[in-house]
Amino acid sequence: MLKTRIIPCLDVKDGRVVKGINFLNLIDAGDPVEQANYYSNNGADEICFLDISASIENRSTMVDIVKKTSEKVFIPLTVGGGIKSLKNIRELLKAGADKISINTAGIINEKLIYDSAQQFGSQCIVAAVDAKKQNNSWTVFSHGGTKDTGINALNWIEKLQKLGAGEILLTSMDKDGTKTGFDLELLKKATNILDIPLIASGGVGNLKHFRDGVAIGGANALLAASVFHFAELSILEVKEYLRKENIEVRL
Repeated sequence: MLKTRIIPCLDVKDGRVVKGINFLNLIDAGDPVEQANYYSNNGADEICFLDISASIENRSTMVDIVKKTSEKVFIPLTVGGGIKSLKNIRELLKAGADKISINTAGIINEKLIYDSAQQFGSQCIVAAVDAKKQNNSWTVFSHGGTKDTGINALNWIEKLQKLGAGEILLTSMDKDGTKTGFDLELLKKATNILDIPLIASGGVGNLKHFRDGVAIGGANALLAASVFHFAELSILEVKEYLRKENIEVRL
């Protein structure tokens, strides 16, 4: 049985870590390199680094910040935002990223998911999905959650797996930043479809939410931002709690 991973997420805009609610009203949460270094030294299993405005602003991810972060971080680093080509991916891997998260570009060009998995290995490709509930189903949004694609999220997740993605990073836009818990209904439906690992994102506010993400939602990894950035919970606290709840974690 694989151990549940705890992953702090650093959403970066204009060179700073930011956090909002439902992808809106962003507030400053610190320097990305310092934050990543802190988490690396304090129990994080991985770091997820997302340049959240890169797709909207039509530019590629800030390679220099990735480079500086990778020099200080000695746990797996996933990087996403503005990935459009195999060249982008190669640059980020050279800069020190271990995995690449692809969202908008994969929606625009499905072949990018397939080609990148073939070229760099499925274990290197994380397909990110931002989903919002609409009329009793979930729809995929692109460009940092600003564009409704009309694509059914569960169908898309299944397709991403077939295209060769090694993991799915599933964010509930409805739950993002609300601290009301993961969208467990969405997680359950997604994990029933998938044979590859699922990273749950959006909504963590307390320790029980982390437990529910695994015990009810079936997630393989749990991603959180504001509860860690604003020191409401520590990663060690979360892991000790999960261990008591009989969920295997790396301590």
